Amino acid sequence: MRSVEEHRRAVASLITTRPPVTLPLADALGLVLAADVVAPLSLPGFDNSAMDGYAVVSEDIAAATDTTPVRLPVAEDIPAGRTDIPTLKPGTAHRIMTGAPLPAGATAVIPVEATDGATDTVTIRASTRPGQHIRRAGEDVTAGTTVLQAGQLVTPAALGLAAALGLGELEVIPRHRVLVVSTGTELVAAGRPLQPGQIYESNGVMLAAAVRDAGADVVAAPMTGDDVDAFVAVLRSYADSADLILTTGGVSAGAYEVVKDALTEGGVEFTKVAMQPGMPQGAGTVYGVPTITLPGNPVSALVSFEVFVRPALRAAMGVPDPERPRRTAMLTEDLVSPRGKRQFRRGVLDPATDTVTGYGPPASHHLRWLASANCLLELDEDTAEVAAGSRVQVWDLR
Repeated sequence: MRSVEEHRRAVASLITTRPPVTLPLADALGLVLAADVVAPLSLPGFDNSAMDGYAVVSEDIAAATDTTPVRLPVAEDIPAGRTDIPTLKPGTAHRIMTGAPLPAGATAVIPVEATDGATDTVTIRASTRPGQHIRRAGEDVTAGTTVLQAGQLVTPAALGLAAALGLGELEVIPRHRVLVVSTGTELVAAGRPLQPGQIYESNGVMLAAAVRDAGADVVAAPMTGDDVDAFVAVLRSYADSADLILTTGGVSAGAYEVVKDALTEGGVEFTKVAMQPGMPQGAGTVYGVPTITLPGNPVSALVSFEVFVRPALRAAMGVPDPERPRRTAMLTEDLVSPRGKRQFRRGVLDPATDTVTGYGPPASHHLRWLASANCLLELDEDTAEVAAGSRVQVWDLR
């Protein structure tokens, strides 16, 4: 059997980065920059007021107090957006709004709260030092400087900065487009009545959500029965629009293993990985598209996605810290694990007490417990028993 690390490397070697694309700002959120962003202009672009108030020469109001106010004629009104910038003459004031351009000759802004707010002759009841309440041109960004770096995640703040610099698009690493195919003649779509021996399809819904949660896009999530021709037809129909194919089911050692039957000679290497759950795995290329085949049991499918696909997919999209956070925590109970296999058990992590508790049975069909777990407990291949009070490795799924 392959080790977990060997199969992780095999999967990661298949899922590679797409060429950069240039996208409008509205479409770049959550992606990773493929190139540095250099400021084409300075921010602010001009000296402007940081307050609603009055532009003044600070020396003119140096003696102003509550008991000895200074009165100045208001010569101009400067709202934000005014483009003809006047000149302030000594002995006068200009009423000015936040963000409005500072008039030439002004050395400070006195907040409106320190005045009577008049529009003809303003009474000023406080002094101010030179430069106070003025935003200087270029004090945030100087034209020509690198303000965002390649490899940086595009956040709302990054988009705000790009927009403030007059940029309408960014060069980014695009999301991977993933086809998710679930297989099994027993599968029925939600909303239809079940016949004896049938089950509702869940892997496609679950893995499509996991793909989106990882930051990628889902091309489609069809399901097929255990028919090789029908399965191959689905792959062919979507291959040109997908960067990655994920299949679930049909990879074990029994009969009617449609994925194995269709792809054994078609570019996928099927193997057993020394882990529980999720032993039967496959990886290769189909129609030129990287293809990862996951087991059909729901817990096996999602745990396999977490261990093998999610980190490789996020790394290929350039996402910083593509792995789930890992830590150790103190186990609250005794556990057993199959020697020779790495076990990933569902768990509940309590950061406040630095403890973790196994959650539910380890079998791969107990999806209910995984739905309420917030971590995976990783027990290595050489471990058969773990005593309460031991520290164990935890994958934080929160």
